[in-house]
Amino acid sequence: MASELTQRIQRNPQYQHLTKTRDTLGWMLTILVFLAYYGFVLVIAFDKSLFATPIAAGMTTTWGIPAGIAVIVLTVVVVAIYVNKANRDYDSVIKAILDKEVQA
Repeated sequence: MASELTQRIQRNPQYQHLTKTRDTLGWMLTILVFLAYYGFVLVIAFDKSLFATPIAAGMTTTWGIPAGIAVIVLTVVVVAIYVNKANRDYDSVIKAILDKEVQA
């Protein structure tokens, strides 16, 4: 059973807006990462020659290497975006909500 404070926080319009905004961003970034990872895997599954093609004539490095690195870098960037947004926006709103509801 949720405490009275928890219930007040959950009813707070700022909190409801925060959770909606946070969830929307989280799902958008999740879908972006899924598309990148599954797109990479699907290319490997259905068009191996695309990633097996050398970057330039005489090179042994293929397009699969930078594509794989790009997927990993994208994941790091997505995490950085979320952490930055959480630290910059969400934490201050959560603190304000808590301060308001604890005093009530």
